[in-house]
Amino acid sequence: MKHDTNFPSAGLTIAACLYVPDQPNGATLVVGHPGSSVKEQSPALYAEKLCVRGFRVLTFDAARQGASEGLPRGLEDPAQRVEDFKAAVSWLGTRPGIDAARVGGLGICASGGYIVQAAAGDPRISAVATVAAVDVGRQVRLGADGRQPPELLKALLEGAARARSRAASSGEIEGFPIFPPDEASARAEGVHVFEGWEYYCTPRGDHPRAARALTWDSIDRMATFDALRFIDLIAPRPLLMITAEKAVTAWMTHEAHERAGSPKRLHTIAGATHVDLYDREEAVDAAVEQLAGFFAEALCRT
Repeated sequence: MKHDTNFPSAGLTIAACLYVPDQPNGATLVVGHPGSSVKEQSPALYAEKLCVRGFRVLTFDAARQGASEGLPRGLEDPAQRVEDFKAAVSWLGTRPGIDAARVGGLGICASGGYIVQAAAGDPRISAVATVAAVDVGRQVRLGADGRQPPELLKALLEGAARARSRAASSGEIEGFPIFPPDEASARAEGVHVFEGWEYYCTPRGDHPRAARALTWDSIDRMATFDALRFIDLIAPRPLLMITAEKAVTAWMTHEAHERAGSPKRLHTIAGATHVDLYDREEAVDAAVEQLAGFFAEALCRT
């Protein structure tokens, strides 16, 4: 059963959904969405499948995005995104029937980086898993595939600085589009961009509250963020990192896994791409099978 709810995070009200199974196994999972996404997209699919397997699951919209509070809309603030995870854990600790010692965190795409950073500093997150993890800092600095020309970062930071200067006079920060305007433009920018466009900008995965633009001041906040720097602090809590065989972002998961302490496990979904792990049934079911076993072993043992 799904319940709409909310919790506070740094003075803002965060919109959330709590999935409660018919036969709870005692564990609770907090699931974070990809960048520009909302809780009704991939987090809902994972939550439903994990709930059937006995897990309570909390999904939520990041501050200033989706149905959550905060201005400006469309700000991607890594510090706040990390805080949202910690605030979710705090709120769960106040709920009746939830064992605070059996709370795990799952991050999809950008939230895969955010949950790593949150758990590194918050030992209340007893087990950590990522699906198609992306460190938004590396993505802005190096590109999704790690091959971005250095001059592009320089141009992005200069654009963000100009927008901040204009906002000082106008009182409003400008935004920039996340996705190309049409299919042809998306295909011309490569497989990864087209995959994102196809998911977010067509009936396949489109949601009216998903962001189509980010504010320019998101750029410098992301560029100086390092989601993986303290991943070793998660140990000795268990870590599972899931990526896809054909994901251009897989290098970030591999790099993070190498830096992590034990116990840790890396699992690759054969034949799948990054965005397949958002909603393609075969890929998602394969990921959920791994997640359910991992969290059951980590959180449900007596």
